[in-house]
Amino acid sequence: MIVRISDENQYELSDDLHDRLNQLDDATVAAVDAGDPVAFRTSFDTLLAFVRTSGTVVADDDLRGSDVILPPSDLTFDEAGADFTGEGLVPDPA
Repeated sequence: MIVRISDENQYELSDDLHDRLNQLDDATVAAVDAGDPVAFRTSFDTLLAFVRTSGTVVADDDLRGSDVILPPSDLTFDEAGADFTGEGLVPDPA
């Protein structure tokens, strides 16, 4: 699975990490839904750190498309409401 962090890199994550990625995405959605900017920042930063540490940076000349596109790390709580809603950004596993 390819995950892009906007304004950064694309990362390749093994498919067996999809459930954990989805859980972190769901936690971020829950924080936004609860109107909790502190919980949002914690969960979003954890989501980004997970991608960065669990994935491998995809080379610039690798033209595969992203399966998931995450907002940039400087996303504000107010901006997050547009992205982290419903089922979030990470599709549920098939």
